[in-house]
Amino acid sequence: MLGDDTLVLSQRLAEWCSRAPELEEDIALANFALDLLGQARLLLARAAAADPSIVPPLPEGSPVPAEDALAFFRDAGRFRNVRLAEVPNGDFAHVVVRLLLFSIARLAILQELRGSGDAVLAAVAAKGVKELTYHRDWAGRWFVTLARGTAESRRRLLAALEQLWPLRAELTATHPVERSLAAAGVGVDPATIAAETEVVLDQVLAVAEVDRPQRAPLAGVGGRAGRDGLHTEALSRMLAEMQVVARAHPCGRW
Repeated sequence: MLGDDTLVLSQRLAEWCSRAPELEEDIALANFALDLLGQARLLLARAAAADPSIVPPLPEGSPVPAEDALAFFRDAGRFRNVRLAEVPNGDFAHVVVRLLLFSIARLAILQELRGSGDAVLAAVAAKGVKELTYHRDWAGRWFVTLARGTAESRRRLLAALEQLWPLRAELTATHPVERSLAAAGVGVDPATIAAETEVVLDQVLAVAEVDRPQRAPLAGVGGRAGRDGLHTEALSRMLAEMQVVARAHPCGRW
């Protein structure tokens, strides 16, 4: 779940390469994508080591490592990322809002995950805290800048916030797998960091002079959402582009 979140969002951030409004922000977004991709690689490798049965079968002799197999040879229904990570990119305000909402929640989870009973997860979290702290601060600064800038920048920011707000609830919703791993001292129950994320978000909204949107969370289907493999159509389209080369050359060496 954590690995899929970072893999999918890193792909969306990578799509910004050469498209940001300024060179400095273009480089920043590319670096954020690389940070998340690095986390995804470590997390998916750990998942494959914990349960090899989740790794898609590859042709005999394929040199593709398990984490790459999980990234490039699963269909959308087998991904477990939150839907916030997968929706298509919008304008610059959209990437700022998405990164702010995601990084506030993910930073709080990684801070707790540093105490995991799994040494690998604890190490990934320790490194990730430093990265996510900067992601959150960058997004927070730009959120305030856009909100208190021109009438057009504020309009775009508010539109992005309204659009993405219904997807936010999944970040702190608890899946049974997360609950059981938290009870075992390995994972983190997202519900336990919900109050902390609200405080941080309220601070940013207050400085930006922006009210909370009054929109209900995006519903699932039959109680299923991103963590259960239920996604928007955008994920399938994104994966088709992301996976095409690997699937065409399943025994390729890179």
